[in-house]
Amino acid sequence: MNRIKNFILKAQILKDAKGQDLIEYALMAGFVAVAAGAIMPDVSTSISTIFSKVASSLTAASTAS
Repeated sequence: MNRIKNFILKAQILKDAKGQDLIEYALMAGFVAVAAGAIMPDVSTSISTIFSKVASSLTAASTAS
């Protein structure tokens, strides 16, 4: 009985697409940041700093889990 419940839960998790929207928004934000950096070179250093902070936060979160 537990095997069936586990299988159903795994199937529901694979079918879930809620996180897809978040990934799409993050990609769009990245594209906008790259375009802004290309158009306005002065902004590129601050964009680089933001991406570095995000990357370090993600690294810290992944090692904490």
